[in-house]
Amino acid sequence: MSGTQLTVTLSGGGADDARAVVRALEGTFGAPDELPADENATVHMATFDGGTDAGPAGSTERGTERLSAPVTVTVQGSPEAVRRASDTLARAFTARDDGAASGDQEQERQLLLVP
Repeated sequence: MSGTQLTVTLSGGGADDARAVVRALEGTFGAPDELPADENATVHMATFDGGTDAGPAGSTERGTERLSAPVTVTVQGSPEAVRRASDTLARAFTARDDGAASGDQEQERQLLLVP
């Protein structure tokens, strides 16, 4: 996993909510592999390869995206990528940090985003 690769898993809400979360991360990580599309899925996933850094965290401001329901987001990647993703999501949405787990070279953090 490269220093900026990030995997995002989303549950709760619908595909529109998942797309809103992924779009909020695009300003920090660039475009994902693909946007969540399956309207019937209960879990959505996106991967950012970080090949082209889109800029500093913070280009997303609260209120630019709206959620229709609470969304649980798990971000996994390098400690720096996870920190940047968490900071970006906390600026874009009302977020509660539900904990983190660290491995040798990766970190995982879970956030609850609420409308």
